Amino acid sequence: MAVPLIFFALFFAYPVAAIVGRGLRDGGSWQFGPAADVLTDPGIRKVLWFTLWQAAASTVLTLALALPGAYVFARLDFPGKRLLHAAVTVPFVLPTVVAGAAFLALLGRGGVLDELWGVRLDTTVWAILLAHVFFNYAVVVRTVGGLWSQLDPRQEEAARVLGASRAAAWRRVTLPALAPSVASAALMVFLFTFTSFGVVQILGGPRYATLEVEIYRQTAQLLNLPTAAVLTLLQFAAVAALLLLHARTVRRAESALRLVDAGSVAHRPRGAAQWSLLAGVLITIALLLLLPLAVLVERSLAGPDGYGLTYYRALTNTDSGTFVVAPWEAIGHSLAYGAVATVIALTVGGLAAAALTRRAGRFTRGFDALLMLPLGTSAVTVGFGFLIALDEPPLDLRSSWILVPLAQALVGVPFVVRVLLPVLRAVDDRLRQAAAVLGASPLRVWREVDLPLVRRAVLVAAGFAFAVSLGEFGATVFIARADTPTLPVAVARLLGRAGQLNYGQAMALSTILMLVCAATLLILERLRPGRTGEL
Repeated sequence: MAVPLIFFALFFAYPVAAIVGRGLRDGGSWQFGPAADVLTDPGIRKVLWFTLWQAAASTVLTLALALPGAYVFARLDFPGKRLLHAAVTVPFVLPTVVAGAAFLALLGRGGVLDELWGVRLDTTVWAILLAHVFFNYAVVVRTVGGLWSQLDPRQEEAARVLGASRAAAWRRVTLPALAPSVASAALMVFLFTFTSFGVVQILGGPRYATLEVEIYRQTAQLLNLPTAAVLTLLQFAAVAALLLLHARTVRRAESALRLVDAGSVAHRPRGAAQWSLLAGVLITIALLLLLPLAVLVERSLAGPDGYGLTYYRALTNTDSGTFVVAPWEAIGHSLAYGAVATVIALTVGGLAAAALTRRAGRFTRGFDALLMLPLGTSAVTVGFGFLIALDEPPLDLRSSWILVPLAQALVGVPFVVRVLLPVLRAVDDRLRQAAAVLGASPLRVWREVDLPLVRRAVLVAAGFAFAVSLGEFGATVFIARADTPTLPVAVARLLGRAGQLNYGQAMALSTILMLVCAATLLILERLRPGRTGEL
């Protein structure tokens, strides 16, 4: 546990504390006066209200659209199910800037629907909400569907034999078992949308901002660190409360899972109702998840002289003046950074998961919650904190290339832990004890007992860490150097500049990034034996 604790202390707690301290300390003393001014500012209160409102609306909309999908993937069997299950997960690991670019191409000014309607409509809020559903659809499908597929349908059938109607049996038997899982999924969706940055930054424009976007504006554009520090603390408190609630619901879900018979219960659709539900889910996936990605590809090919590879060829030059190097070089930089970040995340996350497996108690639960904090803490604060805190020996890393993989690994570690932890807990501890009795060292026990049993889970964890590292944007936008930009940073810079060429190159880079993430997820789906981990 020492290595994960040191890693989080140095590269998470220290930078965040440094940036907050820089904002709230003046002349060596703490100044809390700005907090009251910030919280009573009408502009900030508008940001707070929009942050809460859009997170709640996104959560409700995601549950409404994704719960039928959770049932279909859990209980129905149909051709192409495994491939579609992987496709549904692709948006979750896509960079936020890619999703923003996709919905900008679909619903933004001059987008596909704008051209079809011939009338310029303000669809900004709907674009933000639908983009959040696009991202979090897989959270509900995998979290709720994973449990739903393991509920014994004979319990509901027994209730019907005793005279309950189909609706009553579902309400009294299935729903109580699913409730903790639904609550857990809802809390995670609310957390991800509450801290939304890339989507709102690209789609929201000057009129709409979440807390995360406002922190970025106050930090990077206005250099108003006191306001940014207050907003960071406010977001941190909200995220901590959400994670505590999530930890309680996860424990309730685990208790419910132990009470039921696990196993495959999927069957071919029966009757008009199930066929209609399957058709509705497939249409929803096609329109909500696949259409934006298809539009993204279409826009990347729609050059000034017709469809072709004009924008892809333009990635090889620096004529636009947006970058010091050719935009295509961002691909190599992202892949290299992602590979290093994956190694770091696997090392730290693997050690953390192993420690959590062997220990129990309140401290362990607190450590588990600590590992999730980077997913909800302001990535903007972490990135700017890196620049401020890691600038003196022995941690003078501000000019080092390792800074980007370290920031990316912070996001990857929680995914590694969530994948490995349930699998490690499922390993019979008597096997470890027998190996130890026979004289094996702890390292050899891990190599000879644990690793062969969790090898596939390790590969899945590595794939998730690599995919989310490729898409990290909030912290990387501060620390990526101009001559070594990552793909998300390159896309955001291109979208931030006027001109059809810049827009087309942004669509081309987004398409490349989408294809890399999609290929990674398809490989993971083939590696995943049944239900691997909590994802």
